[in-house]
Amino acid sequence: MAETFDVIVVGGGPGGYVCAIRAAQLGLKTAVVERDRLGGVCLNWGCIPTKALLRSAEVWHLMHRAEEFGFSVADAKFDLAKVVARSRKVAQKLSTGVGFLMKKNKIAVISGTGKLSAKNKIAVTAADGNTTEYEANNIVLATGSRPRVFPGIEPDGRLIWTAREAMTPDVFPDRLLVVGSGAIGIEFASFYRALGAEVTVVEVLDRILPVEDEEISSLAHKAFVKQGMKIMPGTTVTAFEKFESGVTATLKAKDGKEDKITVDRVIMAVGIVGNVENLGLEALGVKVDRSHIVVDEFGETNVPGLYAIGDLTDPPWLAHKAEHEGVVVAEKIKGLNPHPVDHGKIPGCTYCTPQIASIGLSEAKAKATGRKIKVGTFPFVGNGKAIALGEPDGLIKTVFDATTGELLGAHMIGAEVTELIQGFAIAMSGELTEAEIGHAVFPHPTLSEMMHEATLAADGRALNI
Repeated sequence: MAETFDVIVVGGGPGGYVCAIRAAQLGLKTAVVERDRLGGVCLNWGCIPTKALLRSAEVWHLMHRAEEFGFSVADAKFDLAKVVARSRKVAQKLSTGVGFLMKKNKIAVISGTGKLSAKNKIAVTAADGNTTEYEANNIVLATGSRPRVFPGIEPDGRLIWTAREAMTPDVFPDRLLVVGSGAIGIEFASFYRALGAEVTVVEVLDRILPVEDEEISSLAHKAFVKQGMKIMPGTTVTAFEKFESGVTATLKAKDGKEDKITVDRVIMAVGIVGNVENLGLEALGVKVDRSHIVVDEFGETNVPGLYAIGDLTDPPWLAHKAEHEGVVVAEKIKGLNPHPVDHGKIPGCTYCTPQIASIGLSEAKAKATGRKIKVGTFPFVGNGKAIALGEPDGLIKTVFDATTGELLGAHMIGAEVTELIQGFAIAMSGELTEAEIGHAVFPHPTLSEMMHEATLAADGRALNI
């Protein structure tokens, strides 16, 4: 007979392994099926190793500003191989840590590729080709996503990279084209530009970072241009002509005008698609919409007892969203009464220079709801800690309902805003109003004071500008 579990999670990425841990904490017999490395793409090939790369770029950037801080750094050089090696070491350490967490929580780790063989059954094919069937009262699909590919301009792993090749480069590209200006594209553009590459960013929409508030997007555009990037919004790539050491890309503007650019490497960062293939979804009649599984507010599919979380479902496609969904699903399976995931209260972060972070509605989207709103802004140049850090460029923006004081959105650009945004996430989760945030005491001198000032500014009460 097949071994039976209360919960089997297919995929050991951030959503999957966290779901498994929470299920085990609740006393459910739990297993995780993973075909590659625990931690998934995020930990091994995404969130974590890219942040290690960006930290190296940040250190390099600060070294070039050494005189500003009273230091002299002569003949500074970077070793790309060592930069990449550090990034891989960080990822490996954390992947090993996830394995420890599985043992600690007595979660069975089943190595292989899982496929639904029937309702409440998973067939797992190991690397040696042998297949074993397992049963579970509840199955959670957490198989993640992969880069979106467009016909004619597909990545080849050598000259045209996805994020995976971009974080383990065989050579340093002196000339780089980044196609797509979302978080992934902009982070790689920032990394390679900091190390000295000539970087061109192409975006099909009218502005870069299109999911961000328009004011923040505009400030980011100006900052990147000041750093030496070439930004081309409203532009598509229609063809690649590859040669031994590089690529010539044909670019088409909205007015139909075409141009060509020759670079050493291209990074394709034009979105993701869910890994829904070969899971056995069709046989069970699982609803799928444009490569993403349709789920209810608690992550359950149209098949009872079958759940899906993370990039496999609806946006935002973020690791912390997947983790939270994993906890909600585990608690729902246990029979608890968890709050459904509110996708409007999930912060997003982009770890470029300058950093960008946001939560909730942009100013334009808040206005589109028909509400009367109030907007407050506060610049980094008015903050003592920012000036002391040598980081006077940036902005924090708040959007409130003018009638109720509800915080509708917060948007930031500048140093360490990816750490600050959680303050507004807690405020939104706790349903704090403008008055309550304004009444809170923020420590001095800190960057967080700007969150207070931006809140006060919505009523014209900012104190330091």
